Amino acid sequence: MSPRALEYDLNQVRKALVMLSIEKSLLNIGKPIYDKVVELLDKEYHCYLGDCYEHPEYLNAILRELFGNSSNVIVESIKEQLGEFSYANSVAIFLEAISQ
Repeated sequence: MSPRALEYDLNQVRKALVMLSIEKSLLNIGKPIYDKVVELLDKEYHCYLGDCYEHPEYLNAILRELFGNSSNVIVESIKEQLGEFSYANSVAIFLEAISQ
């Protein structure tokens, strides 16, 4: 496997981890919250949870719109789940962006 193919595979794994962490954090609050976030991501940005890996600012904006300062609880949950993967630059950038 070429280094480029390996990096692509690692990036896809990181993207999946981020998406699952977002899903889990939202579903821990409740299915209606998860559904609302997914709905607003589609309506306002024409994207889905998986796209938040490349565009964490979308998720940040939606969470702040829905929850204001209380969005920090969801962000902290996502950060906690991804903590052991924060060594990866792309995951660290994602975590920093949703924390803004």
